[in-house]
Amino acid sequence: MAHAAGRLWLIPAPIGAPADAPLVLPRATLTAIATLEVFIVEHAKSARAFLREVPLARPLQELEMIEWNEHSRAADVPRMLAPLLAGRDVGLLSEAGCPAVADPGADLVAAAHAQGIEVLPLIGPSSLLLALMASGLNGQRFCFAGYLPVEALARAKAIVACERRSAQGDETVLVIETPYRNQHLFDALVANLRPDTRVLVAMALGFPEQRIVSRSVRELRASPLEVPRMPTVFGLLAHSRA
Repeated sequence: MAHAAGRLWLIPAPIGAPADAPLVLPRATLTAIATLEVFIVEHAKSARAFLREVPLARPLQELEMIEWNEHSRAADVPRMLAPLLAGRDVGLLSEAGCPAVADPGADLVAAAHAQGIEVLPLIGPSSLLLALMASGLNGQRFCFAGYLPVEALARAKAIVACERRSAQGDETVLVIETPYRNQHLFDALVANLRPDTRVLVAMALGFPEQRIVSRSVRELRASPLEVPRMPTVFGLLAHSRA
């Protein structure tokens, strides 16, 4: 007789330090984590650092960890799904924030759905939603555009396209960048956006250094920011010229 498939639990992690886990994760999320024996993680070392901070039903060394990250390939999917298809519940653990959002776990979630595996998202911090909440921009209509191109001309064109989309739909556009390129992205936004477009820079969310700035491009040109090499969410909201 075939086993009923297990469930794939999507586990958020603190955006700041692993020790923040008991403070930022709801009791129901912590309870669900404690029941699991198998975890799919981006990096085993950082996953263990997180799991040391939460209550577990069994010793950490007894937990099974399978790595799935940007180096994984489609050929690895059957190995990821094998415990689920054998009837075991599995936790998909993010490095920070929510799994499968700007995260390689999205492909694995899609594969689980294709196999009829139940997917259960758990509540936890999302840097995108935290940034949007604190932005003062439009929280009714928004999109996440991910990473913009690195090459200067292509990035400038992408920024103008984001601004056009925002103006046409009265829509907040959120983007992110690799931390060491944060300053380059900020400078490109300020250089290429219209003066009355509003820009959000939500820096180091969840860390003691957290800072959230929401100003017009005109104001930012007059008083530029130094953006640290820490996780940052950028956003923009343009006025319609119709």
